[in-house]
Amino acid sequence: MQYDAVVLTEGRYLAADDSCWYTRQVHHEDGLVVDALRRRGLAVARLDWADPGFDWSRAKSAVFRTTWDYFHRFDEFAPWLQRAGRATRFFNEAALIHWNIDKHYLGQLAAAGVNIVPTRYIEAGETGTLAEHAAATGWDELILKPTVSGAARHTYRFAAADAALHEAVFAELIANEAMMLQPFQRHILDAGELSLIVIDGRVTHAIRKTARAGDFRVQDDWGGTVHEHAPSAEETAFAEAAVAAVPFDVLYARVDAVRGNDGQLALMELEMVEPELFFRFCPEAADALAEGLIRRLSA
Repeated sequence: MQYDAVVLTEGRYLAADDSCWYTRQVHHEDGLVVDALRRRGLAVARLDWADPGFDWSRAKSAVFRTTWDYFHRFDEFAPWLQRAGRATRFFNEAALIHWNIDKHYLGQLAAAGVNIVPTRYIEAGETGTLAEHAAATGWDELILKPTVSGAARHTYRFAAADAALHEAVFAELIANEAMMLQPFQRHILDAGELSLIVIDGRVTHAIRKTARAGDFRVQDDWGGTVHEHAPSAEETAFAEAAVAAVPFDVLYARVDAVRGNDGQLALMELEMVEPELFFRFCPEAADALAEGLIRRLSA
């Protein structure tokens, strides 16, 4: 059978599991996308991106949705992206995915005029201790994380004076991968982090993520919670401008932003590979995604 679109997930979410609220939520949100595409007459399947038996030439397009294991399996994912990308059309496109995986893109967006959280990059193999790099920034409290990561993998919050406590893990990480330092954004602790969903260039909805008491990480992997949020005109304009600055066509994006330490909106991350888009808060956003995909396939 030929498919107009394949909605991509990962193996652990492929089968329904009514006993797990998180899997039910994944199926619900993926289902909103599948249904939106089918209502418009498209032949649609939902598959594990790593399915070894599927011939990707059978799909006109593939939409990344819940492929949340890709950064743990990057040695498999990268060659698969190249192989499958020769046979089908990805949304978002493969070139954008490669660009967005590595958070060096933040520097490029800053150069294009987007206000980002200040960032210092430390390249793989670079010399110098963590304490030396932290001192060079002048920031009192910092976040250390890899430039290629997800779900707060190897994300550390520390005072500059306590950098020595993380020297061993820093030395192990920097030997193999690039890292980044950012000043800790204190408003995360009270106001949380905003996620503004941009579909086909327009903000459709937004949510606010807050950390559990005693933590700073807003991801649900670490006990963070999600709240409905009505975006202001300022927040909407900020998110749409950030996406417009991307040097690729963007079907969908999640703009993660905070009030910076200076009180201004600042970009934390621009998620365009497989971001959770919180369709459960705005089911009609799945229709906007379907319309944007169909228009691109028809162009």
